[in-house]
Amino acid sequence: MTNYHQILKYLPLCALVVSLGTASSAFAESTGRYIDDATLTAKVKEAILADPQLKVLEVQVNTTHGVVLLTGAVDTEGQEHEAVKIANQIDGVVSVTDNLSIKVTDSD
Repeated sequence: MTNYHQILKYLPLCALVVSLGTASSAFAESTGRYIDDATLTAKVKEAILADPQLKVLEVQVNTTHGVVLLTGAVDTEGQEHEAVKIANQIDGVVSVTDNLSIKVTDSD
């Protein structure tokens, strides 16, 4: 019976160790995803800035789970399509959500 009590005494400790091991792998996975998303965001921004017709525009880039969100305003529909095309060409991008708008200009 004493062996049984000794086992029961260490059971909570074992449960704690197992739960910490599981939590750390989940944390590492979410940290890795955050780093991957940050890297994708940087690569998309860099590619947009490298494009002569897009580098002067204010296009914001955010990435969550590999999905790139483009926001801001562009001058033409062609620039909008080009920004989406560039983002889609980056390795690791799952999809691109286009929330870009075309600037309205006054024609006096």
